[in-house]
Amino acid sequence: MLWNKLTYFFNQWYGVWITAPSITGLVILIRFMGLLQFWEWGAYDVYMRMRPLENPDNRIAIVGINEDDVRAIGQPIFPDAIYAKLLKKLKAMEPKVIGLDIYRDLPVEPGHQELLEVFESTSNLVGIKKVVGERQKDVIEAAPTLENNNQAGSNDLKVDSDERVRRGYLFVTLENGENVWSFASHIVVRYLENFDISLEKIDDDKFQLGKTILEPFEANDGGYVHADAGGYQIFLNYRGPSRYFETVSLMDILEDRVPNDWGRDRIILIGAVSESFNDLFPTPYSSTLTKILEPMSGVEIHANLISQLINSAIDGRSMIRSWGEPLEWIWILFWSGIGAATTWRWRTTGGVSYFSIWKVVAMFVAGGVLLASTYIAFLWSWWLPIVPAFLGMTTSAVVITAYIARTAQNIRQTFGRYLTDEVVATLLESPEGLKLGGERRKITILTSDLRGFTATSERLPPEEVVKILNFYLGYMADVITKHQGTIDEFMGDGILVLFGAPITRNNDPTRAVACAVDMQLAMAPVNKQMKEWGLPPLEMGIGINTGEVVVGNIGSLKRTKYGVVGSQVNLTYRIESYTTGGQILISGTTLKEVGSIIEINGEKEVMPKGVKKQITIYDVGGIRGKYNLFLRKEEEIYLPLKEEILLHYIVLDGKNVGNLVQNGSLVKLSAKEAEIHGEKGEEDIPGALMNIKLNLLWDGKESEDVYGKVLEKKGENGNFYIKFTAKPPDVAAKLESLYKSLQSNSNP
Repeated sequence: MLWNKLTYFFNQWYGVWITAPSITGLVILIRFMGLLQFWEWGAYDVYMRMRPLENPDNRIAIVGINEDDVRAIGQPIFPDAIYAKLLKKLKAMEPKVIGLDIYRDLPVEPGHQELLEVFESTSNLVGIKKVVGERQKDVIEAAPTLENNNQAGSNDLKVDSDERVRRGYLFVTLENGENVWSFASHIVVRYLENFDISLEKIDDDKFQLGKTILEPFEANDGGYVHADAGGYQIFLNYRGPSRYFETVSLMDILEDRVPNDWGRDRIILIGAVSESFNDLFPTPYSSTLTKILEPMSGVEIHANLISQLINSAIDGRSMIRSWGEPLEWIWILFWSGIGAATTWRWRTTGGVSYFSIWKVVAMFVAGGVLLASTYIAFLWSWWLPIVPAFLGMTTSAVVITAYIARTAQNIRQTFGRYLTDEVVATLLESPEGLKLGGERRKITILTSDLRGFTATSERLPPEEVVKILNFYLGYMADVITKHQGTIDEFMGDGILVLFGAPITRNNDPTRAVACAVDMQLAMAPVNKQMKEWGLPPLEMGIGINTGEVVVGNIGSLKRTKYGVVGSQVNLTYRIESYTTGGQILISGTTLKEVGSIIEINGEKEVMPKGVKKQITIYDVGGIRGKYNLFLRKEEEIYLPLKEEILLHYIVLDGKNVGNLVQNGSLVKLSAKEAEIHGEKGEEDIPGALMNIKLNLLWDGKESEDVYGKVLEKKGENGNFYIKFTAKPPDVAAKLESLYKSLQSNSNP
């Protein structure tokens, strides 16, 4: 009853289940392409301007060099004597740190020696250097005295492609891997030393700074897409617009227009603030929807970053954060679902006009809730996706009806090429079947392969090979369909079957194992027909594995197939390669999923290619429970040969034939297996589960190629056992005749 109600509910809202994920995927793709980045930056800037201004930070003051100072000095490039005098006056005020945001890499006489003496004697002074750009063109060195005393930091700013500064550097990483700490970082560290606070690394990319933990900006954080995340960047949490920090002019200090204790215990920054110095930058506060506001000087931007770090360390002021991509995708999906559900809810109520009115009202309300919720989150320093969520919501509302019809048509066209009508109908009604195109899903994979069929087919006409394959695959397809498996692909004599895609069921691993046993049992009627055709019997090996893969449509617009990709698929093929004819091997993950109803004949440790450590695979003998299917157990009886048959063999590497020929002899024989004595004894025995090619020597003549797989059981005196996987008809006849004669001699 409950299941019927749930099914009814899902079917009633199937338009939402189709539209919301699809539109979400489209919006995420558009966002990934960077088409929404400028819009998201604009929304971020609007929220930054809309939030209440914080109180000015009195810890920081700026000595701003303006046009009046230039006129008073009489030249745009001030001599070193001016800065020496300025620093002496500021130093007398006993500030905690002085930051000189002026390049002094070259002497400007008069007063250069005096300035160097001030640099040498002022331990709480921090200068600047430019490290980003071409060395000959853009890089500017720090004053040597400051550089040698580790009192210089990079003043490079991170400017976005719309020319605004929204991020700041903790340090810049050069091409040689060297980290150059920023101007702001040097000042913050020196200032916080007075509070016994230091910058401590707590992880590979995280720092503890007092009450806050710093995490680096990533390339796709917030509204950014594939941004340059070089060095160590953080979002700039501006306190306010330009001129928000207390600022006095250079002449105010030189002419003693400020109190003697004006700079006591503060951070004093010195830098250009007028337009003629070409050190102004747009910020989120530099424009509105209707007008352009004043840009912010570089020294003010540094002041904002310094204030942000100090307040976070001492007062716990929040850094601007963003969600990881999975959470952002869920957020976009949620609002796409709101848009789809809002439209879908009113689709049949009260006619077209009633539907349109309430849809518009509901969408306005939903949009208001979205904007209000993201704005409130921003007040708490969280940057949530605004534009993508709004786009997903509105697009879902606009396209839902057309989307339903189009999606149903596409699904029917796509899946109708390889699934039954029943499965196609289920896909149209089931939301889980609609998640197409690169979806991660845990499924069970079954692969089968005929042992030695390639060698057999080489001796048959192509028409005969096709006839055999069609007959064999027809039997197997019926068994697979019976157990609700999806045949993904026929590959010659191999089959790839999926359990759990495109439709997921609770018992996918169990049905896969039952299907495998049933397929092996179905080989009996197949081989009966082979005998009637006068052909050798077929033997099949099956491998099963359960794991997470990516399933979806693969191909192009002209040709598409539903496929599965991932390392777990490769592992399944590796497991199948260890099988002998009539055997089923499964992975530990499949055994764990199915449980104790599987009958296990044995287990083995193997090291497949592409896997970093050994895995255990299990030999299936049957499955109990409602299936109650078991493989027929055939005991191999080995009989010794009166005269050993000389042979030589080569170990195969995958599908390739090796070049090291080994000599040996056939010493014992059974119906399907043999014991071989190697000429070199135990030192050169092929490894278990390896494939080998043999040529028997009869009457001085070499037989056609015989193929076999080395078994795990060991013989005495360095002997080893093989199971034949392919025998030419004349060799098969001779060995069968020989074995029968041995049987008759052993049973007089």
